[in-house]
Amino acid sequence: MRVLTVAPTPMMQAGLQTLLSAPDIHLVGTTMGAADLPESAHNADVLVLADDTHVAELLRALLPTRSAALVLLTDKPESNIPLLSNSGLPAWGIVPPDTTPAQLQSAVHATAQGLVVVPATNANQLSNRPIFLEPEPLSATDEALTPREREVLELVGQGLPNKLIARELQISEHTVKFHLSSVSAKLGAVSRTDAVRLGLRQGLITV
Repeated sequence: MRVLTVAPTPMMQAGLQTLLSAPDIHLVGTTMGAADLPESAHNADVLVLADDTHVAELLRALLPTRSAALVLLTDKPESNIPLLSNSGLPAWGIVPPDTTPAQLQSAVHATAQGLVVVPATNANQLSNRPIFLEPEPLSATDEALTPREREVLELVGQGLPNKLIARELQISEHTVKFHLSSVSAKLGAVSRTDAVRLGLRQGLITV
């Protein structure tokens, strides 16, 4: 899983790197804010923000794709939940600034799978929004995924990169990319993360 961190100071950047140190999390870069957002931000699965200073600016900088999920560390969830709820992000999460490595990593994994993560005390702010969605069946006009495409999507949902998916299924990376392109076209997905989210909602895969 590809993660980019956003933190205004070197100390906070180092702190996030420590919290996110895990074999299945690959840090693709770090930045101090929206003004110097690197190209890797558009290829990341999840962005992790050390505070809420640059949330609005970052959302504007990510336009028009907004294909990555976002996890925000903040002690002001009440004011940030409405902003993120209406951001157009595929998924997002909020954790407290004193989060543990396990909590932050769990939030990163959950948002990468298209879920929303909020503190339990703030869940009522989402009471008018669907949090757990029933699978949406494919309509008659939708083209079903092939068994191989489902296998590829399942492995993407587990966070595997193309190289490991190719090894697991004993196919080439080029074939993996071909299947992912076909899956995205059939589901109308704009990214790997979006494809997994749609696959979960339609009951095509279980992660």
